Amino acid sequence: MGIADEIKNNASTTFKTRWGTRKGQKVPEPSDLKLGNDAIHFDRATVLYADLDQSTLLVEKRHWHFAAEVYKTYLYAATRLINDAGGTIVSYDGDRVMGVFIGERQCNDAVRCALKINYAVKSVVQAELKSHYKDNSYAIRHVVGIDTSELHAARTGVRGDNDVVWVGNSANLAAKLTAESADYPTWITGRVYGKLHDQQKLSNNVNMWKPWRWSRHNNDTVYSSTYWWAL
Repeated sequence: MGIADEIKNNASTTFKTRWGTRKGQKVPEPSDLKLGNDAIHFDRATVLYADLDQSTLLVEKRHWHFAAEVYKTYLYAATRLINDAGGTIVSYDGDRVMGVFIGERQCNDAVRCALKINYAVKSVVQAELKSHYKDNSYAIRHVVGIDTSELHAARTGVRGDNDVVWVGNSANLAAKLTAESADYPTWITGRVYGKLHDQQKLSNNVNMWKPWRWSRHNNDTVYSSTYWWAL
């Protein structure tokens, strides 16, 4: 059988096979899912994308080892804080990482994590960079996007080379929010904002969040913040 026939057969089988779906109790590993039309369903899950801003310019303008060090230190900080906040890392994509949060406090946990990432970047990683590269003017900029929605997890790829794909608004919109301005390092949808407790919404009785009309997506109301949460 040629490769074209293999692709045709896979498409035919996928499109005609009925999906088997079960309720999610935890964030799945690829081995928890079959390669066929098998999915795990979450009534609601919160997705956090942490993205290094202007990484193309970083690679073009700086030495490769400096760019690699920025990538590594940023992604380490984000990953460590996502795990510490109860999230699960489900994907790395070059200069960004995707985490999924479930449970009763998922939106608040994800937002607090994002504010901690902002602190870590500005007050820890950037300070270390400057201490080792005293004459380097580079400043790390980043954006975290967060959304919450119904979400499905399915397994994609081929036998021996596959991963979990996340299908739902929260996965797509959290990723899209990372294209917004890094002048406001944390961006959340209105769905997330509506579930925040005062601890994640107010600082000294002042609202930490600025509302915007999101022209990239139906003029939805989204919120941004420059605040951080000290480690």
